[in-house]
This record gives sequence, structure tokens and C-alpha cells, in this order.
Amino acid sequence: MSDRQLIDHETLLTLQEVMEDDFGHLIDTYLNDSEDRLTAMQKALASGDGEALRRAAHSFKGSCSNIGAQTLVAHCQHIEQAAANNQLVGLETTLVTLQGEFGQVRHQLVVYQ
Repeated sequence: MSDRQLIDHETLLTLQEVMEDDFGHLIDTYLNDSEDRLTAMQKALASGDGEALRRAAHSFKGSCSNIGAQTLVAHCQHIEQAAANNQLVGLETTLVTLQGEFGQVRHQLVVYQ
């Protein structure tokens, strides 16, 4: 695991203050939904469905932005734009990178659960 911080902890602390007791539920929901979105992105890319890939990347991008995971946002934005232009070749590498970094984000979020 990398020691590199992939989430903005100030964003999370602000969310924690606002959400209070519901914050843990927010993190759990983000993690569970993220797995579903990553799976949807994999399936869409494997089937060559650029529009489904674009939608899944856009949705995941919003969730990542909400928790301050800007590196993930950048990867999602790249995938979303490429899929919108039906340029799917080479996105496998970006998706693998996205999945690996999501694993690191998951690890970093453990302290907030």
C-alpha cells in the first residue's frame, strides 16, 4: 500500500461534522456503491458499451468528489470523456489504476468507520 494520501481529509472532517452520527453510514454507502460502480465500469468496457461506461464513470466521479478523492475523480473524468467519444481502446489500464487506487482509498477510509 502506498503512503500517498488519495483523499482530502479536510473534506472528510467537514462531512463528519455535518453528518454527525450518520457519517459512518455515508462511508459504508460510498464503499459499497463504489464496488458496484467499478463492476459496472468493468462490464461496460468488456462489452464495448461506451455509453454505459460513461454513465458509470460519471456517477463514480460524483461520489469520489463528495468524499474528496480527487485522484479518483481525475481517473473517472478521463474514462468518462474517452467513453463519451467512444475511445475505449487503452481504458483497461486506466480502469486497473482506478481500481488499485480505490483500494488505497478504502484503506484510508477505515479510520473514519
